[in-house]
Amino acid sequence: MLYIFDLGNVIVDIDFNRVLGAWSDFSRVPLATLKQSFTMGEAFHQHERGEISDEAFAQALCAQMNLPLSFEQFSHGWQAVFVALRPDVIDIMHKLREQGHRVVVLSNTNRLHTVFWPDEYPEIREAADHIYLSQEMGMRKPEARIYQQVLQAEGFSAADTVFFDDNVDNIEGANQSGITSILVTGKETIPDYFSKSLC
Repeated sequence: MLYIFDLGNVIVDIDFNRVLGAWSDFSRVPLATLKQSFTMGEAFHQHERGEISDEAFAQALCAQMNLPLSFEQFSHGWQAVFVALRPDVIDIMHKLREQGHRVVVLSNTNRLHTVFWPDEYPEIREAADHIYLSQEMGMRKPEARIYQQVLQAEGFSAADTVFFDDNVDNIEGANQSGITSILVTGKETIPDYFSKSLC
């Protein structure tokens, strides 16, 4: 079997409120104001596909939110999204590989984050056979082509694949490709899913 794991809130906890809090501290713009103006719009999607630079992304978001930040301040806040690894999931990934399954990560991410989390959480690379990143692939979930490309690269059919993600749109996109898809709603979702098969 091929098991595909999302990264944020699946393998590692993330919290965008931490990002906004850091930006608020740097800029003195009230947190409540930032929460109202922060949206994951077109610049966010372009950045995740690798279509615009980190600097252009920072400029677009700062303009959108009327945030007077330097690129360094923006970057520092952007990395604050990562909270902590989910060790139970890392253990499950290792067990799956020990049983002969293929285990990969498929993440909508961006260059700013990928210069941070691989060093911060080396356990993720150690637990995965391969890591697929949106900005390297030039496409992002829930686009159908990203799932097809992973299946093709891995040599698995959709029928022999299970996908875990915390985003409903991404789950629906994978379902439409014929992949068994599990919506991760909390830290217990994945351990519960494997509780019988990995005893």
